[in-house]
Amino acid sequence: MKTWIIVGSLLAALAVILGAFGAHWLKARFSPEDLAIFETGVRYHIIHALSIILIGILGFHVSTEILKTPFIFFTIGIFLFSGSLYVLVLSGARWFGVITPIGGVGFIAGWLFLAYNLWKG
Repeated sequence: MKTWIIVGSLLAALAVILGAFGAHWLKARFSPEDLAIFETGVRYHIIHALSIILIGILGFHVSTEILKTPFIFFTIGIFLFSGSLYVLVLSGARWFGVITPIGGVGFIAGWLFLAYNLWKG
């Protein structure tokens, strides 16, 4: 559980760094539409990094077995959803947008597995 809290904390720190990068450096260099895309990536990134921390804390109170799958899906979701949006904006490679929904499905799956596993377990 401690490891998951550490992973979530590092991912949250990265989200704050990227948010500041977007707000200060990208603002003068990219369109408002691209900034909005980047900010969406940061928003989902921080929400799910905090969710990973929450899962780590829950691990001190419930079986870790029921928390592994949501942890994995949230982590993958951050990299696929948010990561694809970051790359899409920074590189201009719009085709990265096809990866974004896969990360979104990862987030949804993580939440559904968390609810189901807690209910069942």
